[in-house]
Amino acid sequence: MTRLQTEIRRLFDPAADGDGYARCAVLELLAPVDTDALAALWSGVQNDFSLPPPAIAASGGDALQLWFALREPVTHAALRAFVDGLRTRYLAAVPAHRQRGWPDAGSPPPAVPGAAVGPERWSAFVSPDLAPLFAETPWLELPPGDDAQASLLAALQPIGPEAFAAALARLQPAAVPAVDPAAAPAAAQAERFLLAVMHDTTAPLAQRIKAARALLQRPGA
Repeated sequence: MTRLQTEIRRLFDPAADGDGYARCAVLELLAPVDTDALAALWSGVQNDFSLPPPAIAASGGDALQLWFALREPVTHAALRAFVDGLRTRYLAAVPAHRQRGWPDAGSPPPAVPGAAVGPERWSAFVSPDLAPLFAETPWLELPPGDDAQASLLAALQPIGPEAFAAALARLQPAAVPAVDPAAAPAAAQAERFLLAVMHDTTAPLAQRIKAARALLQRPGA
């Protein structure tokens, strides 16, 4: 196994986990890319949520991508909620039809960058300072060097489960609908209790993280 293959397996391989679970999420902005919005999201997840930076990639087709790596697999539903929360928070000024996110129901996992996509078109991970160069043409005309790609990925770290749960809790809508406890099944009551704890800004952060992790581990989460 090459150094690049080792780094990809460590971080991203979207097809490596069980059905309905994954260790990565991908957010795309279509060309011509609003690189200011992309930069705001890239820096925002670090500054606002204390998450490690996502990888930036030229898709080889029509978009620049942000690849978020997770240390442990979570449900596709949780990943979709995470991506949708980031889009709502940071990409409100970008038209919805110029954004894509994965996991997306019915869509296959995206191809990990580094492959030929068309004649003289290659996908590749790119450094943050070079990303604006690919806003109009998000591809390389030559294959990316394996050593350079591996070095870019080696500097990245996956998001730990506690950090992911905390970020997801903050990205979810704050309102929890009121329910008559006597009318709700026990499972629904437990879920609503966990949601209430997760969104309670007065509760200790450790309790909110535990509630978010418990929700992520529930069947069908």
